[in-house]
Amino acid sequence: MGLLESSNVAFIPLYMDKSRYLVLKGGGGSGKSIFAGRKILERCAEGRAHKFLVVRKVARTIRESCFAQMRAQIGSHFDVNDFEINKTDMTIKHKNGNSIVFSGLDDVEKLKSIYGITDIWIEEATELGEADFNQLDIRCRERPSDYSQIILTFNPVSILHWIKRRFFDERPFNCTVHESTYKDNRFLTDEAVSVLKAFEKTDPYYYSVYCLGEWGVTGRTIFDKELIAHRLREVCDFKTYRFDYTMSNDIYTMEPRISDIRLVEDEYGYIRLYKKPEKEQFYVIGADTAGEGSDEFCGQVIDNTTLTQMAVLNHKFDAHEFCDQIYCLGMYYNCALLSVETNAGGTFIVERLARLGYPNLYVRERADTYLEKYARSYGFNTNTATRKPLVDNLVEALSTKEGIETINDKKTLEQMLTFVRNERGKPEAQAGAHDDHIMALGIAHYTRHQQKVYIKRKPDSISSGSFDEKNNKGSLGDGESIEVI
Repeated sequence: MGLLESSNVAFIPLYMDKSRYLVLKGGGGSGKSIFAGRKILERCAEGRAHKFLVVRKVARTIRESCFAQMRAQIGSHFDVNDFEINKTDMTIKHKNGNSIVFSGLDDVEKLKSIYGITDIWIEEATELGEADFNQLDIRCRERPSDYSQIILTFNPVSILHWIKRRFFDERPFNCTVHESTYKDNRFLTDEAVSVLKAFEKTDPYYYSVYCLGEWGVTGRTIFDKELIAHRLREVCDFKTYRFDYTMSNDIYTMEPRISDIRLVEDEYGYIRLYKKPEKEQFYVIGADTAGEGSDEFCGQVIDNTTLTQMAVLNHKFDAHEFCDQIYCLGMYYNCALLSVETNAGGTFIVERLARLGYPNLYVRERADTYLEKYARSYGFNTNTATRKPLVDNLVEALSTKEGIETINDKKTLEQMLTFVRNERGKPEAQAGAHDDHIMALGIAHYTRHQQKVYIKRKPDSISSGSFDEKNNKGSLGDGESIEVI
């Protein structure tokens, strides 16, 4: 059979892919490894100068997996007389001079002896540490006649794995990511499909990873895992943006001022926008700042009526850039109530926002022990008195199907999966995970009560209008306000 007849449709475009990194994430039986082996053999038979390295973590496992698979593929799809197979050394040579070498990372001496590598296939890539991958990346440096490629194939065993961070959370240049499940493999037997589907009742982890091809979660999240998993399958793609603006100084006070704010679509932007603001609607932004040992700032925008997640600002900013961008974000969302965490260097951001003249900053009360009274300060302070009710409030808000459907951001949902209770019962990010999206969203929900909703009456409106308790809407007197609870 030809290539089209003997390949799965989902993988056919990847035969022409020339990216440096071809990352194939898939559930069990999706056909990703069959494709990887076939692509290497097709390129090996082309006649261009190549030396392929096929690796797994342990040498003994590669003999009965990749090596056996590719020998079978030669017998099925190629002229066996064109290949020389050495079962002892685990090498395959084509009559045109191209070769394929199989090795485990534990076979140090064999790896040292291999030179001139143009392409690599890493099977079960999750078995490797990131340092292992970096070494292979360095070794794949010979100049090929067409292009050089590293293929990674793996089951998504852990949402905390370095592969997810490196290739999915922040996709590098010259990288193609492909995701597949058993549904993409038209050659899979009915019996094999039944085995995968049976995990739904016997092992939720295996069902998630090997049947659905989703990132595996081993910790016990404090949120509803099933609701999150279902929502992750529903969330759609998004466009990314950044704000351009003009920075100047006030001619009287010489304080900095931002004007001419422009939302610009940018493939590498740091604002994931899901819904644009509606006229006369009210919004809240919660912001978690990056402190010592952290690496990212995060701002979460929610609609203060429906609680819908509107946008996420997330990047490795410096404090100045984050402050300016979240100022613009707040102004874009109808001068949203802006609640910035004052911990971990957040005080600087709050003070700068005040200097910029942001008109709707969250205000908290704090005890002034010297004057023996309460003083009002800008920003939200996360401490032992506020953290627990903040988290509890968020868990309650997202405990139902309707609640979880307000979340549109995949990264937020993924952080929810790794937000667990430690051995002391304290909810926190699992080791190796982050909680910046959770805390920013929690701050937005926790502080939203402070926003005043002003409803202007039209001259001909009825003075005794009704009030809709469910939606916190009603007709009030001119200049009066209602507080959104």
